[in-house]
Amino acid sequence: MESPSSLAVRVMTLFPEMFPGSLGTSLAGKALKDGKWSLETVDIRSFARDKHRSVDDTPFGGGAGMVMRPDVVNDAIDATWPRTGPLIYLTPRGKVLDQAMVRRFAAEPALTVLCGRYEGVDQRVLDAWPVEEVSIGDFVLSGGEVAATVLLDAVIRLLPGVMGNAESGNDESFERGLLEYPLYTRPAEWQGRTVPEVLLSGHHAKVAQWRLAQAEEITRQRRPDLWSGYAAVKKNDLKKG
Repeated sequence: MESPSSLAVRVMTLFPEMFPGSLGTSLAGKALKDGKWSLETVDIRSFARDKHRSVDDTPFGGGAGMVMRPDVVNDAIDATWPRTGPLIYLTPRGKVLDQAMVRRFAAEPALTVLCGRYEGVDQRVLDAWPVEEVSIGDFVLSGGEVAATVLLDAVIRLLPGVMGNAESGNDESFERGLLEYPLYTRPAEWQGRTVPEVLLSGHHAKVAQWRLAQAEEITRQRRPDLWSGYAAVKKNDLKKG
């Protein structure tokens, strides 16, 4: 599927002032100014039903912390989700974000991201809507806003025209199931350390071969989980060949 010309992003949060944040700078910021993506923030607190603008309450069954109320979050979703594109909830228990998921999101016309706070969102509202639960890693943050920024940065850079060189992402980590090979630039010698000769040879086939070998070795050493999947695919391809 081809990526849309413009991605409509909607972030539902108790802290709309946190956006665009870092997404307003560098590649993402320029893309925002150029209209390659748009940003709307939804203040969940504006959907509170009492004079105190309460958005959370104590959990049934006891326990520490507070839980975001289903009625408040539901009203925010119902009033603002455009019913197109994924409705994403950032949570440590979600499916871990990877490059394949990022590419899928980048091909959507719109993304709506729900940022939790406190201990999280009442399960009933998550069951009531087609929510896709996503995690950025096996750790806990104070809220979903930082996780949303990470997800959106990864997605936005893949939109058409955002990266100066359309091919610059092809050899990045995870694109082939491997971590990226080592990178070098000028000067050719620095503090007694030299650039591998093959990179100075001008022999493109040998350079490509060296980079692949380096990527494979780094992945094998550092990410055995990735390596096992890559090795299985490579073995299968050799059998077919």
